[in-house]
Formats: sequence, structure tokens, C-alpha cells
Amino acid sequence: MELEVRHLRALCAIADTGSLRKAARQLGMTQPSLTTQLRRIENTIGGRLFSREVTGSRPTPLGRSVLCRARPIVAEMNALLSEVRLEAGQTADARLRIGSTGSRAVVGWLRRLRDRYPDADTTIHIDVSANALLQMVAANQLDVAFVHEVEGAPLRVPEGVERRVLVEREPQFVALAETHPAAARPAVRLADLAADQWMVDPSVDGEGPGLRRVLAAAGLNPRVVYGDYLTAADLVASGEVVTPCQPTARSRQGVAVRPLHGDPLTVRLFLASRAVPAARTGAAGPDPDTALPARTGAAGSAPDTALPARTGAAGSAPDTALPTEADTGTEAAGPGPDTAPAAPLDVDALFGDLADAYFEIAWASPAYRQWLVRNESPLLRSHEPLTRDALDVLDLAGPAEVS
Repeated sequence: MELEVRHLRALCAIADTGSLRKAARQLGMTQPSLTTQLRRIENTIGGRLFSREVTGSRPTPLGRSVLCRARPIVAEMNALLSEVRLEAGQTADARLRIGSTGSRAVVGWLRRLRDRYPDADTTIHIDVSANALLQMVAANQLDVAFVHEVEGAPLRVPEGVERRVLVEREPQFVALAETHPAAARPAVRLADLAADQWMVDPSVDGEGPGLRRVLAAAGLNPRVVYGDYLTAADLVASGEVVTPCQPTARSRQGVAVRPLHGDPLTVRLFLASRAVPAARTGAAGPDPDTALPARTGAAGSAPDTALPARTGAAGSAPDTALPTEADTGTEAAGPGPDTAPAAPLDVDALFGDLADAYFEIAWASPAYRQWLVRNESPLLRSHEPLTRDALDVLDLAGPAEVS
């Protein structure tokens, strides 16, 4: 067998994701097919390229040597195909390829993007691994990716990828059985869960280490097990485990979602895109990790350095449940390899649509809505100030902290 670019691409995907399963999903293959392909590549090269470990697939010394030569080839092929398509003026085949870790905001984001780009072939790639999505942005397999970064467990952001911060510090809530004694409290203390078994999904980058760090800081050492969030709700409802969850999650039958007192578990939400070369913009372009230009909120509020100008009012959206299949690595109409939009993307506009969609879903979640108001979140600065009557309806006119 002669090595081809697709073989090199497969090796890079395995190395980037650290998992044959994740790499197969990213490449649009089945895991058995990728395993067979890897064996044929190794037979051709004459040695093992990856070792299978408990934590995933890791390159061997020979594998690292091959990857050092493979990555530039794959990158050059991506650039070649993109430039040729742009020069050929393939406007009729314009594609918008977005990625995201699991978020209920994706549905509203997609709706807005299809309204903004009605003639584009818009596709979405969902993956629980933020690092895998960032690698896909860097490799020009995705145009943008909406990801979350666990505090204390920084992501590996490739060179040439810039970030626009949506929420600098968002709390993670906890999902527990409705019959749990702590479920009767408006906010749960970690000490209330000291005797419980926690469950995290090992595929979610940083979540396990982030949880262990927080528990250790609180002087707690409960049992932490690994599982798939697809089965989490049933285990939580039965009282077998408690799990971290997004504040936008809605309770399922038998499951309560509550904030954690003091917000010990937090994440940063940002949109990743490829940096625009200075030669194309006539300027140095935005620095990585910087937000969009400052905005002035309603009623003289402080400038918001994270959110862009909004373009529409926030409606309401029905609450959904704990992480679903869309949150755990499935792909809907995944990105085609090496394709690029016909014209430079307006990433600021994509970010603004994401901000609108995210506020919509956050405001539709009662527990998170109360947290946003109590903590004067920057997400609120782009909307009309809440009246006293509105605060009374939300039972938020009193103290600023949840006891």
C-alpha cells in the first residue's frame, strides 16, 4: 500500500484526539474501519505508530517522527485546496462549517446563521472534546467552534487560532436526585454532597481534573467515577450519582438541577476562529483572547468587553434536559474535508448571533436566570434593565446572594 494524504490525515486525527473512536467520528468513518486502516499504515511503515493506553492512544517515538513530517503535508494540502477553490470562484458551493461542544444554544445559533446566510450550506459538528474542535479549526476543517474551557484545566489552543470570549466565568450547576436532601435548598454546598458518588464523562476535556481540584480544595475526597452523559439522567434520578451540569440544563423527571454555593466549578465560553492574516486586513488584527469592541449597556451600565452589539430581541425557548446525544459527540451533517467558504467570514456577526442565541437559552432556564440577575452578569448588559416588578416576579428583589 502506498501512503496517501488521507492516511496522513488519519494519523493526525488520532494524535490530536488521542482516541481512535473520536478520530473516526471526526473523519466520518467507523472505528473498525479506522483501526484496519491504521494497521495497514503501520504495516507499510514497518512499526507501531500508536500505543493503546488507559488514557487513550499515544504516539510512539516512531509515530512522533512520522507526525512531524505528516502535519506540514496535511496543512499544505488544506491550504492548496482552499486557495484553488477560492480562485475558481466557487460561490455556489459556499459552506459555513461550525462546531460546538454540547450546548442548548446551538439550535438558536443555527437558526440565526441560516437566516443570515440563506444560500450557504451550513453544517454543525458536535464533539464533547473542545481540544478536538480547536484542532479542526486550526486545520481548516471548521470555520468557527463554540467551546467551553474548565477553570484550572486550560485547553490546547493551536497557533493561529484566536478566541472571542462570550462568558468569562460561567458557573457549573449540579444535577442530583429530587429526593436528595440537598435538593430542597436553593443552592447546594459541596459538603452536602460529601457522601455522594460523582460521575464525569472522561471525554469532556478538563472536567475530571477540574472537579477533583475543586473537591480537594474543599477538603473532600468522594468517589469519582467515569461514565457517559447519555446514561447520566437515569443514574442521577436513582440516586446512584450526582454530576456537574451546565446551568442551562433543565431537570428531567426525578432530577433536580441546582447551583453550587460559591460557584466553585466554572468554565469560560468562547468562540474560536482562524486568525485573519494582517496582509488581508491591512491591520494587525485582534489579539487572541481579546473580546470584541466595548459596548455600552442599557441605562448607563458599564461597557461590556465580551459581547458584541446585539441585533435582535431575546425570545423564550423551552427548557431541555441534561446532556443529550447532541452533547456527547454525535455529528449532524459533519464538515466535508478541506472545504472553505467562498468569501472571508464575518466572525463578528457569527459571534453576535451566538451571543443572542446563548442569552435566549440562558434566560429561559429559571435557575440560571436567577443566577444571572443576582450576580449582575455581563450577559444582561445588552438587554433592557429589569424593573422592580420583574425582580419581584423572579423573587430577586432581596439580598444579592443565595444563602
